[in-house]
Amino acid sequence: MLDVRGIEAATPASRERGVDALRALAIAGVVLGHWLVSAWERTPHVVISSPLAYLPELSPLSWVLQTLALFFLVGGYAAARGVREPYPSWIAGRLRRLLPPVVPLLLAWVVLGVLVSVLNGQPPGSVRALALPALGPLWFLGVFAALTALTPWLVRVRRSGVVAAVAVVAVVDLLRLVLGAPGGVGWVNVGAAWLAPYLLGILWARGDLRPRRDGAWLLAGGGAAAVALVTWGGYPASMTGVTGQSFSNLSPPTLAVVCFGLAQAGLALLLHEPLKRLMRRPRVWAVVAVANLGAMSIFLWHQTALVLTVLAFGLYGRPDTPSWVLERLAWLPVVALVLAFMTWCRHQLDVGRRFW
Repeated sequence: MLDVRGIEAATPASRERGVDALRALAIAGVVLGHWLVSAWERTPHVVISSPLAYLPELSPLSWVLQTLALFFLVGGYAAARGVREPYPSWIAGRLRRLLPPVVPLLLAWVVLGVLVSVLNGQPPGSVRALALPALGPLWFLGVFAALTALTPWLVRVRRSGVVAAVAVVAVVDLLRLVLGAPGGVGWVNVGAAWLAPYLLGILWARGDLRPRRDGAWLLAGGGAAAVALVTWGGYPASMTGVTGQSFSNLSPPTLAVVCFGLAQAGLALLLHEPLKRLMRRPRVWAVVAVANLGAMSIFLWHQTALVLTVLAFGLYGRPDTPSWVLERLAWLPVVALVLAFMTWCRHQLDVGRRFW
């Protein structure tokens, strides 16, 4: 049971609860989205699959559950509010919050990879198919850490910096998707695409954004641009990667997903005050506070929890029918329990390390 009164009493009055609520929503969206679109088939070896490859009518769900831009928006806000001198001690403190969950995750997958290969008799390709989705969140951590390290310089950037980041993404898309430039050029967008919402978070923290006015403009403009690019620009309808597609909106990020992210940031600005008021309810705040406490562990380990559940119960199969979706929904409580147990173990390790 949550210690609602204890959490409420321990929360300082200066805590920005509305931003914490946005971070919790971002976590919930990414986790639920990954759990619903990640699937594995045995043909006879294990291969990665997705219901979106067979049921494209589900693509609109990705517009609800793809919340990565929220992470960068909130990350930019928090970093800008906390940046201070001297730089070495500040960045060391920030990275200590980001990096500790990585080593246990990598070690766990070394062990799990050996067990799957030796005990389950799976070839390296099958191990790779299981490991890639689970280790995929590490790319986010790398980009996020790089932007965090640059925050003392990014806080000097004006609104034009957001426009420049979006323009870079547009030019790179033009080069690789229209003019036939090498595909590697697209990886420039990994930095530029997520820089845009991160800069919006910094501008918000500095007071350079008016949530109602700017939020409405971002939501309307970004949303309209994303819809136009998908409808007439040839971009995929899904805002997540789909097995078998010629190209993805996420790997690397495209202009469509950047415009979608701007709309998402605008919606977050509009929702901030209502969420802030909602967080005055102690029970609601307790749930959000706990989610924020384990945010990085939840984000990094959630796909591993799904893989363990799939391995334990043999949840392989072609995700090509609505019944598959219903079955996956029925298994989500089990996956959530596995993730909760893993997060608890991670917390106990931290407590033990501090004690010793």
